[in-house]
Amino acid sequence: MFRINKLLTVSMLFLAFAFTMSCNKKTASPTTGWNYNDPKSGGFEVAKSKEQITAPGLIAIEGGTFVMGGTYEDLMYDWNNPPRRVTVSSFYMDQTEVSNVAYLEYIYWLNRVFGQDYPAVVQKALPDTLVWRNRLAYNEPLVEIYFRHPSYHDYPVVGVSWLQANDYSNWRTDRVNENMLIKAGVLDNDPDQKNENNFNTEAYLAGQYEGLIKEGKEDLDPSGSGVRNVRFEDGLMVPRYRLPTEAEWEYAALGLVGNTLYERVVERRVYPWNGDGLRTDDTKYYGSFVANFKRGPGDYMGIAGNLNDGADLPAPVGSYWPNDYGLYNMAGNVAEWVLDIYRPLSFEDVHDYNPFRGNIFVNKAKDSDGFLAQKDSLGRMRYTEVTPEEAANRKNYRKGNVVNYADGDYMSTIQSDWLSGNDDPSSTTEMYDYGVTTLISDKSRVYKGGSWADRAYFLSPGVRRFLNEDEASSSIGFRCAMNKVGSPLGNSK
Repeated sequence: MFRINKLLTVSMLFLAFAFTMSCNKKTASPTTGWNYNDPKSGGFEVAKSKEQITAPGLIAIEGGTFVMGGTYEDLMYDWNNPPRRVTVSSFYMDQTEVSNVAYLEYIYWLNRVFGQDYPAVVQKALPDTLVWRNRLAYNEPLVEIYFRHPSYHDYPVVGVSWLQANDYSNWRTDRVNENMLIKAGVLDNDPDQKNENNFNTEAYLAGQYEGLIKEGKEDLDPSGSGVRNVRFEDGLMVPRYRLPTEAEWEYAALGLVGNTLYERVVERRVYPWNGDGLRTDDTKYYGSFVANFKRGPGDYMGIAGNLNDGADLPAPVGSYWPNDYGLYNMAGNVAEWVLDIYRPLSFEDVHDYNPFRGNIFVNKAKDSDGFLAQKDSLGRMRYTEVTPEEAANRKNYRKGNVVNYADGDYMSTIQSDWLSGNDDPSSTTEMYDYGVTTLISDKSRVYKGGSWADRAYFLSPGVRRFLNEDEASSSIGFRCAMNKVGSPLGNSK
């Protein structure tokens, strides 16, 4: 009994000490004894540990292991998604697809900031509304009205290429982080930003954007000016928005978080819900379709008076029932771009932790004196690809562009091809002769999920298709994702 009481006393003292340390701003370093956040001790700042801020539009997706790949008969005979077990770390994902009104906000901002001096920037971002045209169908009105008419504000944006979707994600990062700094009182709102003088997260962190300082961030460095820019270590800004990887998208779509019992998957899902049916068993809506898709030839929405999914084109982004993560339209409505480059054999090559093909490693560009190069005319930092010389001593990579690693590079070709004389280690011409023997190239990007124009087979999250990154479609949209920082569980666990 004495030993137990002694242990309890020690534990309570430890907890009291830890609590005191956490409440005291000027805590001492456990390794040196010098105070944190104390100008008298040199001003080394350590932000209070806290969970990541959930940025606008996002839902936390708790990661885990799952069987990635096809769960249905391979009707297309692609053989490009055999099941294999992988792990996806926790991340954030948009609850809905990016809507027309969200993309219109982006276009408006670009026009306001760059439209006068750099109109090409605005033109480059505009969706291709001509994707609605069909040689033997009367869709011409959609060319003018789908993107801009207020009746379609809440519908998913389409006609956006993979490249445009990435540009939008970068813009969204900057607008969210700028707004967070304004709300924190660090910056004042600056509606007169023009050209290179616009808030860019990377440029701000590099000290190449100052903006209108409101209160600023207190600088505890005794040799400093008293006010400094926010650093990423302060925890006041979020990581960048981006497209989800194929593994992340498929994992989130399946929503197995609501289908497990003591680490056992109760039922492997064909769609983002249990069972192989496409109608809800909700008694109030019994028999209603749970996704927007093409039921059969010429049947996009059913018979008048008894429409099946109630939408001939895309439906509003929050339509139907969310999956167990709370995500809408992870099957049907519009298919969605993901980050990966397409290879039919990716399942054999990619890592089993956060699998992804498409890495191009970069460094921030530097000038001749070794300092960061000045931002470009649009206010963005400049980057250069990692060279083989820089990566010469690395064990985990040997060059910057590794999109072809193990599938498409020189070393992955069959032996007879080695005799061709093509020793370019970054070339895909030996394995993927684009336009001659294949339609796959380094511009081929994966898109997932069925759409309003697809049959039920394509609604299965394991199905994968590809399109060139600079092309667009009336049935492809996108949603954003974001890395989760810190614990995969979050405060709630």
